[in-house]
Amino acid sequence: MTVRTLKTLYIFVVFVFFSMPLSANPVPGKPAPKFTSITTSGETISLAALKGETIVLEWTNHECPYVRKHYSSGNMQRTQRTLTEEGVIWVSIISSAPELQGYVSAEEANTLSASRGSYTTYTILDSDGSIGRLYGAKTTPQMFLINKSGNIDYMGAIDDRPSSRAESLVGATNYLLKAWEELRLGQGVTLKSTKPYGCSVKYAE
Repeated sequence: MTVRTLKTLYIFVVFVFFSMPLSANPVPGKPAPKFTSITTSGETISLAALKGETIVLEWTNHECPYVRKHYSSGNMQRTQRTLTEEGVIWVSIISSAPELQGYVSAEEANTLSASRGSYTTYTILDSDGSIGRLYGAKTTPQMFLINKSGNIDYMGAIDDRPSSRAESLVGATNYLLKAWEELRLGQGVTLKSTKPYGCSVKYAE
């Protein structure tokens, strides 16, 4: 292999490395990792362009029993409606890889949202897992609340009941709603991070 070939290969490797979304370690109080993606409706959205808005990111998988608990009971839709009617942008992200649990096409995702009465603002198919890995998303459901300055105010579980049973919702503390209420009132979010629970995100290997 010639020196010229080695230099060309080196430049190519460096270019690919810096072009790839890197795994991040999101931290409450710090800027949310930036991404650009196409929604299931064909719109291009970017986190940078949404700065100035309050945003929720929800990792989801409709076949996961923990996700089903929140949607079949209407709990997730009520949470979505409460926040979106207050002007919050809600982005549902599906990071399931093709042929794995929870993978859907854009059309199937839109049909699913309509059938469940979802109040999601945008749905993103992250089948290559780049956004999920950028956020270190581990489970479905998993939530991130991003404030108007672009910083993460809350990340983790939707509530304090790590169960797939609908009965567990009785008396549960909705961490996301609690964080939003404190943010809306101009107070500091008291509980900024919790351990998420649910099904593992079905990333491609």
